[in-house]
Amino acid sequence: MEKVEKKKLTILKILDESDKRMSSSKILERLHSAGHEMSERTVRFYLLQMDRDGLTENNGRQGRRITELGHKELSKGGAYEKVGLIAAKIDEKTYGMNFDLKSRTGTVVVNVSLIGREDLSRSVPLIQKVFAAGYAMGTLLNLYPSGKKLGEVRVPPDFVGIGTVCSVTLNGVLLSYGIPTNSRFGGLLEMKNRKPLRFVELIHYEGTTLDPLEIFIKSGMTNYTGATMTGNGLIGAGFRELPSGSRAHVTEVAQELEKAGLGGFMLIGWPGQPLLDIPVSEGRIGAVVIGGLNPVAILEEQGIRTRSRALATFDDYGSLFHYDELPDQVRKIL
Repeated sequence: MEKVEKKKLTILKILDESDKRMSSSKILERLHSAGHEMSERTVRFYLLQMDRDGLTENNGRQGRRITELGHKELSKGGAYEKVGLIAAKIDEKTYGMNFDLKSRTGTVVVNVSLIGREDLSRSVPLIQKVFAAGYAMGTLLNLYPSGKKLGEVRVPPDFVGIGTVCSVTLNGVLLSYGIPTNSRFGGLLEMKNRKPLRFVELIHYEGTTLDPLEIFIKSGMTNYTGATMTGNGLIGAGFRELPSGSRAHVTEVAQELEKAGLGGFMLIGWPGQPLLDIPVSEGRIGAVVIGGLNPVAILEEQGIRTRSRALATFDDYGSLFHYDELPDQVRKIL
């Protein structure tokens, strides 16, 4: 039974990742290319079962699509196997983006947050406040209309999607300069007088099925209101390790990223030295980077419900705009 459930979840995942309805032969093709050996007869048998269970919808020659119930089943299934999923997604997105810092062209990694249209007017100044305080990943973001498909997220009716630059973009840029990055954990960073003081909570990427900042936001553990108003609060941040010999190069790249509106390094440590009391491996330096979901986290504190997906998709750098333009962009999309 366990093997059957795994195969069903694999089929659901293939349907979930497709923008179009898929025939059983196309599904079989994807299964084989991913290394799953299954006959077409077996695939059809599983699909019939999932049709009966309401997980998939059969539209004859047009093929099948995953249903809302199927999405829920996929999100719940195989929790143990998904441990470390975030770490794997970080690597996937790091290698998948193609932003070139010198020409300022290509794609960056974005998080997507869904906000109800009725909440937008109240949300805009709060989001801008986080950017203005310097607690966001850079100074750029994007807006997406209802119906837009962004990775695994589709913006529903009466909602608007907000794309914030994910800090994994920093990993991708550094990799393009030959500097590998080890993303260790995401955590809650205590700010004192607008300066990083210490991590008070942390979740290792290798040991979680969810993005740490998504967890902290929904648990009501952040304090961006205090951080933006007085400089004292709790914000989302990540901890990276980099080769010790790369420090000078990383510092130079960080400065260029700032100019491109993608600045995200808060602190860069020294070889073998702890950073904010976090031990660093021999031959490495530590770095604290700003959480990409920070601009929308303040909304939850103010009672505005959001749905966020970290590492959601790639977006073209040229389509992003400065946070000062947010009010005008909202008027356009509405």
